[in-house]
Amino acid sequence: MFKSNPLFNTLVQLKGNPRACVWTEPLWGIPFNLYAPYASLYMIALGVTTSQVGLIASLGMFVQVFSALVSGAITDKLGRKRTTFIFDLISWSIPCLIWAVAQNFTYFVIAAIINGLWRITANSWSCLLVEDANPDTLVDIFSWTHIAGLLAAFVAPLAGVFVGRYGLVPTVRVLYLFAFVSMTAKFVILNVFATETKQGEIRQRETANQSILSILGQYGEVMRQILQARQTLISLGIMLVMSICTMVNGTFWAILVTERLQIPQQNIAMFPFVKSVVMLGCFFFVMPKISRLHFRRPMLTGFALFILSQLLLVSSPVGGYVILLVSMVLEACSLVLIQPFMDSLVARSVDARERARIMALLNVVVISLTSPFGWLAGLMAEADQRLPFMMNIGLFVLGAILVIQAARFFKPQEPAASAS
Repeated sequence: MFKSNPLFNTLVQLKGNPRACVWTEPLWGIPFNLYAPYASLYMIALGVTTSQVGLIASLGMFVQVFSALVSGAITDKLGRKRTTFIFDLISWSIPCLIWAVAQNFTYFVIAAIINGLWRITANSWSCLLVEDANPDTLVDIFSWTHIAGLLAAFVAPLAGVFVGRYGLVPTVRVLYLFAFVSMTAKFVILNVFATETKQGEIRQRETANQSILSILGQYGEVMRQILQARQTLISLGIMLVMSICTMVNGTFWAILVTERLQIPQQNIAMFPFVKSVVMLGCFFFVMPKISRLHFRRPMLTGFALFILSQLLLVSSPVGGYVILLVSMVLEACSLVLIQPFMDSLVARSVDARERARIMALLNVVVISLTSPFGWLAGLMAEADQRLPFMMNIGLFVLGAILVIQAARFFKPQEPAASAS
């Protein structure tokens, strides 16, 4: 089965930076997906209110606006490899330690500000991943980056057991300490085995005598380039839809399930476990059959399933385990159908020569427009904890419309890679 599976073939055949990035990703993805389901509950257990949770999410987004803006200039100036190493340590290792010892709202504000710098390394890491990669394998490569985090499914139930036995706060503190160790190991190993990309070397030479501010001053021309490329603008719209909905689900799902549906905290881990197992199954058995398809049908199907999952979530009764599980299964399938194709679509819709700065500006726009939704969703949740997910449904409809528009630029008979 493995030899005939294109996904496994891609993994085995990866070389250079794509291999270093993909093979080390579980060291980041596993700990992140272990603590993420409990993050909001952890804050509330330490005295943070629901509206403050939303405020922290929005604050983190505002910091991300700044870091995304400068990410292209820093990535070009320092190089993809060096930028990734430095800002991985700053934006992930340090916040994990702060979260592990957090006592109140102030700790989470400080951690959110520092963690917001992850947009810099997200840009540089993305360049490191794709710039020397075969364009035909991009969907498979992005699939493996998502799979890396899903491996946490096999140990996630243990987190639920520990929450039930030792309590939420002590367990999550240990999860954050584990994340610090695992993520830091990943950053060091990646730095050892990665090399600067060809485009990165070119941009380093071109910016050698320029300051960060002077590089930022050239963003006007880059923005004009973006505004003249409709396929890039449509990809931006899809990114925005998924960014808002991911933030809403990641911040308010656990609150809805525990407070409105009255699911015990120790049972929360069961749902991410089911989600991860279903996603892994889809990646290994469904994605190989569709990864070479045109993105239109998979992504439209994904948005339809996501809408259905949210409808089930908001209509679930108190203690409605079965409906919640069905909702989680549908969401898992939808993410597999949307995320890798969206990542590939965005990567192919930008000019490869200006990838760092274009991605920087795209991220600035996405974060700027996403950040108010954390605060807005927090207010919605205080009025009715179902409202943020009703908002998601409308956004998913918009996402489907944008996919239809994007398909006009990337025809099935015309390889999308030629667009870049």
